[in-house]
Amino acid sequence: MGSAKEVLVVVSKLKNYIRDESGMNTAGNVAPHLSDMIRQLCDRAVENAKSDGRKTVMDRDFTLS
Repeated sequence: MGSAKEVLVVVSKLKNYIRDESGMNTAGNVAPHLSDMIRQLCDRAVENAKSDGRKTVMDRDFTLS
């Protein structure tokens, strides 16, 4: 398995998106923080799939609440 602190986003694409959408820059600590948030979302999605008796995580397993 990968490192728990591995960055899960393409930093250049993240920075480009933020710049294109807002004209703003992106601090260096954004990608690791966003990766932590993604890990939490994925962990919840895995639990949702397991509770449905599936071994496949689907889009419907991801929620923001």
